Amino acid sequence: MKMKVYLDVILVINLIFDFIVLLSSSIILKRKVKLIRIVLGSLIGSLSMLILFIRFNTISLFIFKIVVSSLMIISVYGFKNIRYFVKNTYYFYLISVITGGIIYFVNNQFMTNNKLLFSSTYSYNIILGIILSIIGLIIYIRNIKSLKTNYNKYLNVVIYFKNYELKVNAFLDTGNKLKDPYLFRPIILLNKNMVKYKENVLLVPYNTCNSSGLLECIKAEKIYIEGVGYKKNFLVGLSNSIYLDGINCILNERLLEG
Repeated sequence: MKMKVYLDVILVINLIFDFIVLLSSSIILKRKVKLIRIVLGSLIGSLSMLILFIRFNTISLFIFKIVVSSLMIISVYGFKNIRYFVKNTYYFYLISVITGGIIYFVNNQFMTNNKLLFSSTYSYNIILGIILSIIGLIIYIRNIKSLKTNYNKYLNVVIYFKNYELKVNAFLDTGNKLKDPYLFRPIILLNKNMVKYKENVLLVPYNTCNSSGLLECIKAEKIYIEGVGYKKNFLVGLSNSIYLDGINCILNERLLEG
């Protein structure tokens, strides 16, 4: 009787764990799948726990786990091609490791005299671990989306002046809409200390929420933007400091237009 209750608990906990992993993978990969398919994949993973009562050698157990995880992934996402399958598998295992790591950490932190804290047949450790793993995955997913959005705006840039060129790390700032009031040329911002020579300086008026004044600008022959190509007809605004890690140039969105 006790063994039956224990098995029920293990199956339910494993079902919840697999559901969290598959759901999180779907959110990160932006897979539009029905909830019933995620439940089906979770059931396949949960029922695989029944092999605990069957003796396998190491190789056979490894192969069995690979087969089960593949069935879970195919049942949820289907099979389009190898690349699609490999990508789904990669994120499935990545999130499994993160979730399992959180549960393992909680389990170790809440040990009493080297014994797990149990109430009846339920472990507070596992329940707390699952709750914290959900919170951890939500934070992880948000950070991944934020990093993906931000790093898409980091670009390698080469600015060509008359007698030299500068290779800089640039950030595409959609809020930078600076342009000179004379010929309406877009203005990029560059750390002033990187400029070797200042010739034909133009003073361009600017207004922001916090300040206003005149911005020193110089001309450049052209600029090469990674993934965009060469652009001309723009100005380089000289900034005293740009407060972005590893960035010394702020691009103007208009430069990316045709």
